[in-house]
Amino acid sequence: MSGEGLLVLLTVAALEALLSGDNAMVLAVMVKPLPPALRARALFYGLLGAYLLRGLALLFAVFLIRVWWIQVLGGLYLVYLMVQHLRQEGEEKAPPQLGAAEFWRIVLLMNLVDLAFAVDSILAVVAFSRDLLLVFLGVALGILFVRLAAGWMVALMERHPRLEKVAYLLVGWAGVKLLLEGVGSYAKLAHLGFVPHMPKAFFFAVTLAILGVGVAYALREDA
Repeated sequence: MSGEGLLVLLTVAALEALLSGDNAMVLAVMVKPLPPALRARALFYGLLGAYLLRGLALLFAVFLIRVWWIQVLGGLYLVYLMVQHLRQEGEEKAPPQLGAAEFWRIVLLMNLVDLAFAVDSILAVVAFSRDLLLVFLGVALGILFVRLAAGWMVALMERHPRLEKVAYLLVGWAGVKLLLEGVGSYAKLAHLGFVPHMPKAFFFAVTLAILGVGVAYALREDA
């Protein structure tokens, strides 16, 4: 591989990891109810599913923008997760059903939510380079980084339980972003006059504010 090819590979991997950074928190929240051994297995199967879905998404990137409803459903589901957690906080929770059906349900939902997050990042990396193999390798590295980050975030929430509330707030905020992106994609396709849009700078600013205030609160209470 030439020096230029290596630079493209690393840049695409970094771009994928940055654009999917909020996905790591979502994955951590989704696998946390599982026992530690099953968490690792769920993240592994989710990794395989992500590689398959991202490969297909790269091949059909031109048509990807038309599946706006995946982003809408993904966003609604993430907001639902946040609302359910906040509503049930303080209540005595029944132990989760950890049968095979529940495990595969979580793996399936992880892949569907990952696909919703993929729309924005795939279009960005395809615009960056036309070398499909190089782009796929970069995306694969980025996805691996996100999975490793998700495992680290689960361990952090185990060590500091109050961080779980912060995680769900961030998940809900990511859901709002996904929802707006899906509605905005539909508005463009339908040639509507008003196209909802959330500036990335605003999204990252609110994300950092939630993260900063939430982590400071959680660590102070756990001290």
